[in-house]
Amino acid sequence: MSLLNVSSLTKSYGHRDIFTSLTFGVAKGARLGIVGPNGVGKTSLLRILAGVDDASSGSVHKSRGLRVGYLSQEADFQMSGTLWDACESVFAPLIRQQEELNRLEAQIASGDESALERYGALQHEFERRGGYTFQTKIRQVLSGLGFDAVDYPLSLEHLSGGQRTRAFLAQLLLSDPDLLLLDEPTNHLDVQAVEWLEGYLSQWAGAAVIVSHDRYFLDKAANGILEMTAAGVEEYRGNYSHYLQQRQERWERRQMVFDGEKEKLLREVEYIKKNISGQNTLQAKGKLRRLTRVVQAIEQVGMDAVLNTQWSQLDVDTTTSPFGVEEAEKRVRALRLPDVRPPQLHLHLRSFQRSGDLVIRARGLAVGWEPGKPLFACPEMELRRSECAALIGANGAGKSTFLKTILGQIPPLQGEVILGASLKVGYFAQAHEGLNPQNTLVQEIQTAAPNMLISEARQYLGKFLFSGDDSYKKVEVLSGGERGRLALAKLALEDTNLLLLDEPTNHLDIPAQEVLEQVLEAYAGTILLVSHDRYLVDALATQVWEITPEGGLDTFNGTYSQRREERERLAALASAQVQEASRSAAAPSSKNSKEGKEERRRKAQIQELENAIAALEERLAGLGRQLENPPPDPGQVAQLGREYEQVQAEMDEKLSEWEQIQTL
Repeated sequence: MSLLNVSSLTKSYGHRDIFTSLTFGVAKGARLGIVGPNGVGKTSLLRILAGVDDASSGSVHKSRGLRVGYLSQEADFQMSGTLWDACESVFAPLIRQQEELNRLEAQIASGDESALERYGALQHEFERRGGYTFQTKIRQVLSGLGFDAVDYPLSLEHLSGGQRTRAFLAQLLLSDPDLLLLDEPTNHLDVQAVEWLEGYLSQWAGAAVIVSHDRYFLDKAANGILEMTAAGVEEYRGNYSHYLQQRQERWERRQMVFDGEKEKLLREVEYIKKNISGQNTLQAKGKLRRLTRVVQAIEQVGMDAVLNTQWSQLDVDTTTSPFGVEEAEKRVRALRLPDVRPPQLHLHLRSFQRSGDLVIRARGLAVGWEPGKPLFACPEMELRRSECAALIGANGAGKSTFLKTILGQIPPLQGEVILGASLKVGYFAQAHEGLNPQNTLVQEIQTAAPNMLISEARQYLGKFLFSGDDSYKKVEVLSGGERGRLALAKLALEDTNLLLLDEPTNHLDIPAQEVLEQVLEAYAGTILLVSHDRYLVDALATQVWEITPEGGLDTFNGTYSQRREERERLAALASAQVQEASRSAAAPSSKNSKEGKEERRRKAQIQELENAIAALEERLAGLGRQLENPPPDPGQVAQLGREYEQVQAEMDEKLSEWEQIQTL
């Protein structure tokens, strides 16, 4: 069943069409990722679906009673009060029911037997709708999105833009709409929060339409992809990786069909040329008239439409007089399959000179800006030729500082960094510090290639999607994505064998990310990559270095996905060991005797809490059964209600303690 259907949707600003004639549907349970180049109208489409903006033409039909939740990119969310208030406001009907239950309890306690039946029905409805668990759900969502308990009483007015976005996302998820519309939901989230959101959405019972540049996120959260191009939209089943495979297959199949049909038309031209003046002249003239109509139709609506649509339904304007034979051949040979692929960067990174086997080695290294306050320490680290290491960690952990330490721009606080022989280093800075804001694009290219003529520089910039007068723009007026492309253009002019890349995909749309990934995969040198782009990291990295919250550096030999699977395996193993220890006899085993006192105490606390929670759950279930069939005495019913709430509150407190101890 479709929750939402879009038909012939068009959005224009003045004479400029953002997109035209979009048609698609969103079924219940669909998690549709929308991808496409910047400027194709992804955000405009979401705004129209959310009812924030109007389409220029076309229609959006929503199923009756559809509840829609919309997360925009802009931090203009209308919320007030504290973080907890904003989330609790979602459950206002339950809170009113809770107040009504309290009022009915008071009436029952005062001897009003008429309130008894109403109390039993309301209490059953309250429990069915999650009245005794919604506070636990609030804590789970806030924790998943990176908030701690100390943040709950904070005023929303004092939160940063990123924190307000996360707060609104929490409120949105708790509201449990039928359809979620999410515009770049991973902005302002750290890796842990993104991974939590991936898991949450993968279990989402409703539908979701997601605009995101995070390809790894789309791999985990989406079960369908909607690709927007200048030619319209195409739907693909599966996640982002499946979409890439299906897209390539479609392109190849269309090219094959087009080439085959064009070959048929050329054979008809040959038949016409041979027979137009011979015995079969009538047949040849008939074929020429048909050929004329078909070629004109293909020129107007494309080969796919001509092959897959009945002629009477084609909206084409064909002439009544046929082409001449020479004109027919010329027009057939000129037919081209429209290229619906997004504009491509023509990027190639040169690496002619081979480095030594050892590229980077660190010993006893402490990285930071201020003596005595290291951001992280690295006792021993090594990177060898042709490897790709990905450095990951939280914002502010010291990733960019580490790259600048390798470059010699910042001295190490202690220890040393040893660079190998014959190195030629290329550096891509996250903030693009190497670009002069006052230079034009041509001037900036000429700083890297002084002998390049202006005409050559403009042609070279065209490979990076800068066209026309873009070449004479100043760097200071460029967008983040344009600055990134210009920095890549300069980097490609260098002959390097070691690349230090600091967030190279920031501000790049997905097509540009795909090109960069392919180029880096083909690069013959060594790469040290700092990136939040987990898809890029997973595709390139042969080892992953993670800066830990404690200020250390964990290294893993393998891909990002292998590292994640290993961590999940170890976490599951640790959980199983804890459960096994909980079931074991109270007397410590030989293994337990070797454990530290604190760990034994922690496990004992976990066991005690789990036993208490199990007992409280059993007690709560018993009270629920009694309240479903309340006793005739109103006082007993009121007492049961109060006891139910007390047990629920106690269980919530025990669950909170259990969660805190588990994270130690």
